[in-house]
Amino acid sequence: MSNPTPDQPPDQFKAPDQFKAMEAPETSAQLDFGADLLIPSAPPDFKSGFVGIVGRPNVGKSTLMNQLVGQKIAITSPIAQTTRNRLRGILTLPTAQIIFVDTPGIHKPHHELGSVLVKNAQIAIDSVDLLLFVVDGGVLAGGGDRYVVNLLSQSSVPVLLGINKADQQPPDAQPLDDSYQALAAEHGWTVAKFSALTGDGLEQLQAQIVERLDPGPYYYPPDLVTDQPERFIMGELVREQILALTREEVPHSVAVTIDRVEEDSQITRILATVYVERASQKGILIGKGGSMMREIGTGARQQIQKLIMGKVYIELFVKVQPRWRQSRQHLNDLGYRVE
Repeated sequence: MSNPTPDQPPDQFKAPDQFKAMEAPETSAQLDFGADLLIPSAPPDFKSGFVGIVGRPNVGKSTLMNQLVGQKIAITSPIAQTTRNRLRGILTLPTAQIIFVDTPGIHKPHHELGSVLVKNAQIAIDSVDLLLFVVDGGVLAGGGDRYVVNLLSQSSVPVLLGINKADQQPPDAQPLDDSYQALAAEHGWTVAKFSALTGDGLEQLQAQIVERLDPGPYYYPPDLVTDQPERFIMGELVREQILALTREEVPHSVAVTIDRVEEDSQITRILATVYVERASQKGILIGKGGSMMREIGTGARQQIQKLIMGKVYIELFVKVQPRWRQSRQHLNDLGYRVE
């Protein structure tokens, strides 16, 4: 089969983990799941509501949501600002349905993308029924936490302060806990302590959340764990591998789009584009002889196979889009917009 050109995407997909650094074909696909599931009527004592997970970058918000819903729907990374989109995770219990809204970490923005992320996080603060303010229990409360506290204190939405990373605390953790208890006491907030990584304390956290919700209906079918289409999560799983494997070289300059998804009874074929801002970043992503791109693709394929529970072929293209993070138009094209 002849190699595809920038204007002519391949009619078929090659064997697994075949990757090329090429211009992206202008195609798109939409693949939703769960659309045919029915929403039942809720019993009289049923509770439901939207819970915004907010906090500084890298405090474990996405890890927490994945643990709460019991499935990986949000990517995680030690790199700050991993979460870029407002992602909903759905937890349906016998007595309640909780819709968690994972938000980008609240930080001082340094480019247009950062401004969009922070604005979306601020919008989420006033768009939910309860705010779960997650902090890093492994360190003392700092200026970044107080900045978030100031934002939350201006909202009328009730707040539950969650001390995460209990598993990473030293034997004498009381000074750390006290620093957050003092923040909560200033505003009359209740405090919960847990580890999103190990799951310790999450059952009690769920109970505290349900206690604060009002009676309400099922907003989503009980079997659904997110309202995002599969293609969005596929793109995020590709980006997660880039974050994990390239570290500081390119992560913040990378965006991923899923251009085509084709399914049959044997396999799901995926065509994706990775956008970077500089030619040097493109070279890093490709690696010597395509080695880095193969490693990225292999890791993404393994994660996507877990998501769809089936065999996957994936082909990645790399495209340089200079200064895309500074352009509102490019951000819109890549799916980053104020919600």
